[in-house]
Amino acid sequence: MSASHGYGPKFFEKMLNIIDVGVHLIDKQGTTILYNDKMAETDGFHTEQVIGKNFFDLFPSLTHETSTFMKVLQTGIEIREKIQTYVNVEGKRITTINSTYPLLENGEIIGALEVAKDITSIVHLHDQILDLRHQIYESPKKDKKSAGSAVYHFSDLIGNNENFLQTVSMAKKASRTSSPVLISGSTGTGKELFAQSIHNAGARRSRPFIAQNCAAVPNELMEGIMFGTSRGAFTGAIDRAGLFEQANGGTLFLDELNSLDVVLQAKLLRVLQDGMIRRVGSTSEQQVDVRIITAMNMDPRDAVDKGLLRSDLFFRLNVVNLHLPSLLQRKEDIPLLTQHFIEKFNAMFGMKITGIAPTAMSRLEAYHWPGNIRELSHAIEASYNMIELESEILEEHHLPAFVLDHTVKPAMTKGSVLRVTPLSDGTPLADSGNLTAQVKQIEVQTITEALKKHQYNITLTAQALGMKRQALQYKLNRYGIARKP
Repeated sequence: MSASHGYGPKFFEKMLNIIDVGVHLIDKQGTTILYNDKMAETDGFHTEQVIGKNFFDLFPSLTHETSTFMKVLQTGIEIREKIQTYVNVEGKRITTINSTYPLLENGEIIGALEVAKDITSIVHLHDQILDLRHQIYESPKKDKKSAGSAVYHFSDLIGNNENFLQTVSMAKKASRTSSPVLISGSTGTGKELFAQSIHNAGARRSRPFIAQNCAAVPNELMEGIMFGTSRGAFTGAIDRAGLFEQANGGTLFLDELNSLDVVLQAKLLRVLQDGMIRRVGSTSEQQVDVRIITAMNMDPRDAVDKGLLRSDLFFRLNVVNLHLPSLLQRKEDIPLLTQHFIEKFNAMFGMKITGIAPTAMSRLEAYHWPGNIRELSHAIEASYNMIELESEILEEHHLPAFVLDHTVKPAMTKGSVLRVTPLSDGTPLADSGNLTAQVKQIEVQTITEALKKHQYNITLTAQALGMKRQALQYKLNRYGIARKP
């Protein structure tokens, strides 16, 4: 792009200072030619302190062996996405992912350009998590029965959908062995709940359950997290157990496996084949006994076709395959799940919601639930924040806007009455023979007769039936019983 269009050096200098990555350019003697604001912020310098200065004078903690800049100047070979840890001028420990490129002119190296992404905060957070895990792993006084972090059991898996129940049955059978399990299903369908339930129903229940989302960690850090590190493996590395060591004897659950770098997938395959791991930077191997459960939010075969999952790893992990249906595919479970979440949030918020209005339930059943069961849970929790203190029924207007905005308001017939067959005429209560339908018809019959007896006075009828007025109003709405003839 030429300067004749108004884009001169000042424009590019401004652009380099806007981007959220550090840019550092040196000549072949190591003198800084260009240095943007982000790089200055990371290193703790001001730009004017760096321009024209020698690289090693600025960073005395780096050597020709540890500096990616120097390696590129010496070899002329670019280095992509290299983790580098150093102490900046302010004494802060900084970790960056660097990509360093040689600059050539007529085949001769005249300098090098480095682009650096500061990941110090990410590394610090993961170090804290790993240190906590490591403390638990190393503690000789830990209670072996509480070693695992799996809290869900098969009794927590709720639903009557045929496909769902079939998947639960398969999972229960899989819990009897230590074979790998691959769980697929959309986000929010409960993949980790299934993984924890399998662990808690098996022989490893008293051993650790370690879960790791592969998409939550940069690929450059994942190898150390998975296999552990040895002191001196890279600058700042310490002896630390990885996920496999921490899960030894128990279960390792790897979620979003398709986000794992293919190079690490090859190393994972090797561990699955021989049960041996080697910490990053170590020359020795050790045996581990870990059950692997993996999950992904896409069809595994699609992941293989798209190059996101190695085919040999897929075949090794796909010994037991569980596919979880979306909530859209098991809509008949929405009332059951809703009641479960009402009980859950009653306990959490100290409330006593007794049920949900038919119009509100119709809204829930009409919504498409892209976030599946997790989204339904969030919707019920959001409703609890809108419920009036005196309410005992979750009403339509309590539901969050995203449900109301994407569903059609249920049509209501004014004064509609649910007709029931009198008990005295000998007609069966329900042609279907369904016990729930029979109970419902008895309840409708009882409420209708009580209303007539008390001249449709809601308060007196509720007292006669031994229930609260709000509960009676809920029943009237639910069954479409007219309050007056």
